[in-house]
Amino acid sequence: MKHPQPLIPAQFLHRDNRFRATVAVDGKETWAHVPNSGRLDDLFTPGRPLFLHPVAKHGRKTLYDLKLVQLPQTLVSIDARLPNPIFAEAVAAGCLPEFPCHHIQPEVRYGESRLDFRLLGPEGACWVETKSVTLVEKGVAYFPDVPTARGSRHLRELLDILAQGERAAVAFIVQREDATAFAPAASVDPLFAQTLAEAAAAGVEVRAYVCRVSMEEIALDHAIPVRLPPAG
Repeated sequence: MKHPQPLIPAQFLHRDNRFRATVAVDGKETWAHVPNSGRLDDLFTPGRPLFLHPVAKHGRKTLYDLKLVQLPQTLVSIDARLPNPIFAEAVAAGCLPEFPCHHIQPEVRYGESRLDFRLLGPEGACWVETKSVTLVEKGVAYFPDVPTARGSRHLRELLDILAQGERAAVAFIVQREDATAFAPAASVDPLFAQTLAEAAAAGVEVRAYVCRVSMEEIALDHAIPVRLPPAG
């Protein structure tokens, strides 16, 4: 999918709260919306080059959305709203043969949640929950970077769906190009890591994909191996 244009170069100064950062644009301090509730400590260091999208919306206190972070080796998309449209675009284009689909139902209510997708294909329905990943260490992409009770709940709901005879999957969308494998961040959220391992052992499909990120667009590029701890 295409990035909104134009993208404005800036520098990161500091994070004010979960959803706002102070940045410098042309040497002047201003606020930018951070569309990601994760820690992002590996990305948000003072002086880091960023790219922003200007947003003119009545009543907003922030003039920009923070879209990209420039690391020495790669661009990172930090917008946690993007994995759903990125995944849907790839499915609709037939780029993911593991998810054959003739109809995509987004945001379908199940239990206490709205799961991201219910894909209808020749073999029936497949429920898919997507997760945004930005943390990469030594080539391994990790999720989450903060504890997520919501993420564990989604996995339990996928297990319920599987028990009812429908296909269920979780797709980790790595919004950068430098990951060669994916693993749950057990040191950050041991419950999520263990629940993911148990879900996989029961038959929930666990997939991870690296994105191709440029100044013009971000798109799903290829699958990477998933490393899971043993199920308890």
